[in-house]
Amino acid sequence: MADLFWYQYALIGLIFAWSGFVRTSLGFGGAVLALPFLLLVLNKPLVFLPLIAVHLLIFSSWIAWRGHRQSLAAGGEAPGQGNIDWRYLARALKIMIIPKLVGVVGLLSLPSELMTKIIFGIVIVYALGYALNKPFRSKSRYVDYVLLILGGYVSGTSLIGAPLIVAVFANHVAKHQLRDTLFVLWFILVVIKMVSFVIAGIDLQLIHHLWLLPCAFVGHLLGERVHRYIVTADSQVFFRVLGVVLIVISVVGLLS
Repeated sequence: MADLFWYQYALIGLIFAWSGFVRTSLGFGGAVLALPFLLLVLNKPLVFLPLIAVHLLIFSSWIAWRGHRQSLAAGGEAPGQGNIDWRYLARALKIMIIPKLVGVVGLLSLPSELMTKIIFGIVIVYALGYALNKPFRSKSRYVDYVLLILGGYVSGTSLIGAPLIVAVFANHVAKHQLRDTLFVLWFILVVIKMVSFVIAGIDLQLIHHLWLLPCAFVGHLLGERVHRYIVTADSQVFFRVLGVVLIVISVVGLLS
């Protein structure tokens, strides 16, 4: 990112603040709702994916650990009363791990332009679900398997498999455990991705964390403030508007 203009850096900072806000307030979507905008600024997925991955590692572990401490303080040591559903998390990981590894190999071997098109295409599918108020839903065990396999693969290619995975977890994990359970899952999946980046010699853009982490932290603080409101309020209008915006952005990105 050394050859960008000042306004491009400013846009990237704002997008990472947006990513932090979405990640903390919803528990997912920080990558899928930020990548389309980032790729319009700089069409190089492997520049941004390591940055997003490190942010996921930091904030997911922080939020999950804090939730664990709060759960213990509230007397949540009994089974099912903690902030993380470890049993279902282990079951899901057994299904997702191989597709995840296959997706990682695809990311590291496919050309950048093709990966960008794949990412925008995936985002359009997600956005259509939001815009039409028909997000992915899992209604049977076999659909669960398919969504988890696809979610693992997409997560391996681009870190934006969350909507597929959430569609399954929301049906099997208690509401009070859902966000923190997802954060632990994101942490595990991202560790796999980061190891692959290191092995492949991908530039982790470490110097840019000095200014992008504070941007994401600002979004995180705002996300914490609205988290309780979002989980109790009717947010259908928000997601519909967001879905339409993502469709427009993705179409523009594909055309350009």
